[in-house]
Amino acid sequence: MDFAGVQPNAYIPAATDNTSGQPQQVAERRELVKAIQALNGTEMFGENHELTFAYDRETKRPVVRIIDRKTKEVVRQIPPEYALRMAEELKANRSQA
Repeated sequence: MDFAGVQPNAYIPAATDNTSGQPQQVAERRELVKAIQALNGTEMFGENHELTFAYDRETKRPVVRIIDRKTKEVVRQIPPEYALRMAEELKANRSQA
């Protein structure tokens, strides 16, 4: 699942079902957005960088990135792309066995 952008520099999981009756999760997502906005406002990652959160589509794992605001280039990603691809390959190999 991708994150829906609330602000260009703060991403949270998109709510896929508003009738699911989970107001606590919605509140937690709002708090996460506020925290990300506050961190980005402090320029803790540098004046030209911003913190983003996303989910890797293939592995369904959360990904934290520091992005260059001007070029939109990924400066740092946790977990790194190679680790996500390795996890994806291991999962595919297990399902074939």
